[in-house]
Amino acid sequence: MPDTKTTPKSTLYVIDDHPLMREAVVMLLRRLRPGSNVVELDRIGSFEAAVRQHGNPDLICLDLKLPDTTGSSGVHELKKRFPETPLAVLSASPAADAEESCIEAGADIYIEKSSGAQEIGNALRALLSADGGFEELSPSDNKLSKRQKQLIVMLDRGMSNREIADELGISEHTVKVHLWRLFRRLGVKSRTQTIHYARTHGMLVS
Repeated sequence: MPDTKTTPKSTLYVIDDHPLMREAVVMLLRRLRPGSNVVELDRIGSFEAAVRQHGNPDLICLDLKLPDTTGSSGVHELKKRFPETPLAVLSASPAADAEESCIEAGADIYIEKSSGAQEIGNALRALLSADGGFEELSPSDNKLSKRQKQLIVMLDRGMSNREIADELGISEHTVKVHLWRLFRRLGVKSRTQTIHYARTHGMLVS
């Protein structure tokens, strides 16, 4: 008898009104997640109809400047609809101009389009990856991995994302993804909450 068990396809959404950039991101995602259904849109207004047709998103890649929205309002709209879905902002604007407002609106990572294909790919791979490069343990093991504990210590030392990236030999974008994964694992939303959680659960020595 044929095997009726199949692995569900990932549905990844790329929302960008620049055709060349959108196609480049689509190609990256198809390499990172072969067999996935990558849905291309040029505006947020088309998102609801696309979800009805293709299914709920497993990842959203969003440009900030679209015909029907500009800035972090699009992030807020999409995260309100799908709060648990990873959302990556890919923008031509420098991080210094828009990253903070996008993260506050719910984005999981902010990637400058000028970063180049390799760094963009690395950041999206970390966001999609089951282990995020942090040697995640199985769900049955409630302990953090050695690397996750290391990250908590770095946060407690007050290290910036850039300092953590330099010490671990990874990109700053990837550090942001690792922080996002750690926050989700602990059920917290910020560095301060992470440190408080770690202290109250005996993960840090006072």
